[in-house]
Amino acid sequence: MKKIITFLVLIVAVFTVSMAQPKPGMGNNDPEAKTVLDAVSAKFKTFKSVQAKFSLSIENSAGKVLGNKSGTVYMKGSKYRISITGQEIFSDGSNVSTYDKSANEVTITKVDPTANAITPQKLFTNFYDKDFLYKLNGEKIVKGKTVQEIELTPIDKAKPFFKVLLYIDKASKTLNGAKLFEKAGNRYNYTVSKLNGNANITDAQFVFDAKKYPGVEVVDLR
Repeated sequence: MKKIITFLVLIVAVFTVSMAQPKPGMGNNDPEAKTVLDAVSAKFKTFKSVQAKFSLSIENSAGKVLGNKSGTVYMKGSKYRISITGQEIFSDGSNVSTYDKSANEVTITKVDPTANAITPQKLFTNFYDKDFLYKLNGEKIVKGKTVQEIELTPIDKAKPFFKVLLYIDKASKTLNGAKLFEKAGNRYNYTVSKLNGNANITDAQFVFDAKKYPGVEVVDLR
């Protein structure tokens, strides 16, 4: 569970480009960055169902790679599924099932519609809620593509990270990758290798099926 929380924090950081009106003395947001983020949000809202493949590398402050992970996120309406090395999270809109492969254990909780819960859908589109100051650092070429770099700084200084860099594909208006800087010194590099906004995804893919996991221990907290 601790690993799952760690990865969800990362996903929150790289997909949440939510933008608050800064408090007095906090600094100003960059209107050019706002234009870019608006375009990303508008593009995502045109997708009917989404399948995105991603990779994650973790390195220390000296640049030494500490580990690598890869995974896929699926989204359709209010439903989502996150598959990452060793772990899976299923949500059918009513329940959330978190499966830990190493323990062969799944924890099931109820979705609370009144809670300010973070879902992948919100993380792609929640641009005006809270959390960050933002600015456009400029453009660069990455693997033949023009990428715009946006720097996010958390308003809440108690956050475990002090900066997030978002890399936006200028032509497609989609997230190309991100880099999160932890106060503890680690750096999380996230790259989207493929994004399909019209994926063929069945509703069954968002439901944890215990029959497919022989011997799984079910912890039902509903």
